[in-house]
Amino acid sequence: MLILFGILVIIASVVLGLIVLVQNPKGGGLSSSFGGFGNQIMGVKQTTDVLEKGTWLFAAIVGILCIVSPAFIPKDGAGAAPNKELQENINTKPAKATTPNTAVPAGVDTGKK
Repeated sequence: MLILFGILVIIASVVLGLIVLVQNPKGGGLSSSFGGFGNQIMGVKQTTDVLEKGTWLFAAIVGILCIVSPAFIPKDGAGAAPNKELQENINTKPAKATTPNTAVPAGVDTGKK
C-alpha cells in the first residue's frame, strides 16, 4: 500500500511541476504560447485561472497523500528486519566478552626481568 502512495505522490508531483513550469510569473504563460488561439477558446483570464486551480489541486493532493500514508504503515514491525531469525538473534544472544590486549610493543621496557 505504501508503494501505491509513493507512486501517486511522484505522479502528482511531476504533474504539479509541469503545471508550475507552464505558468509565466508575469501572466503570459500558456496563453502566450498559443498566440491568438488561446483567446478564442478559453480566453487569457480563464487559462490562468485553470492553471492556478490545477496548481492548488495537485499541491493539496501531494499534501494529503503525504499526511495519510503513515496511517498505512504496519504497526507489528513487519519489514523492520529483512530476516526474522537475524532479528531474534540480535535481540536474544549476548555479545561475546573480549579479553584485554596485554601485548607489549617491541622495544618497550616493562621493568620486569
